[in-house]
Amino acid sequence: MMVRVWDAPTRLFHWALALCFIGLLVTSQVGGGAMVWHFRFGYGVLTLLLFRVFWGLLGGHWSRFSTFVVGPIAIWRYLHGQGKAHDGVGHNPLGALSVLAMLVFLGLQVGTGLMSDDEIATAGPLTRFVSSSWVNNATYYHKDIGKFILLGLVVLHLTAIGLYFFRKRENLVKAMITGDKSLDFAAPSARDALPERRRAGLIFLLCLALVSGAVIGIGG
Repeated sequence: MMVRVWDAPTRLFHWALALCFIGLLVTSQVGGGAMVWHFRFGYGVLTLLLFRVFWGLLGGHWSRFSTFVVGPIAIWRYLHGQGKAHDGVGHNPLGALSVLAMLVFLGLQVGTGLMSDDEIATAGPLTRFVSSSWVNNATYYHKDIGKFILLGLVVLHLTAIGLYFFRKRENLVKAMITGDKSLDFAAPSARDALPERRRAGLIFLLCLALVSGAVIGIGG
């Protein structure tokens, strides 16, 4: 049976985040005038992360944290082939850890970026509000630690997609484009009608307003 797993807001979030991440990576390597766009992409990531937190509470069934965030016992059972049938519909227990890690480390990367200073021409808008030691530590983490952790998580993510495709013949990319998965057992479909999409749009606009207001407020 065909089941709607990923609602449209979740899919748009996923691809928008991927584009922002690529933009951040490219502009960080170019430097100079491109850093203006680096900050813009960073603000975009912050908006998307804030949206994902809200959508993890209010979104479609399989996008909610309550459906895929599990404890260590459930992870242990999954690793030993004792998981539930529904574990593989949305994010499986290991995939959930990857998602949470990505959200946390993206948040850290954005936060430290706001407090970083390249000591040439670019400084984050929060640098004037924190001590020089905070700025130094944030800059070091942002440039020499956080970036590589995120690159590692991306490589892990892409590797998992490849393994699922070649070993299990499951196309995770297609599911994130269409939103649907073909299952051989009954599973609830995520609600993805116009009212849910309107609600997601309003939540996104709220997040955008909050980030924009904060940026304007601190003079970023």
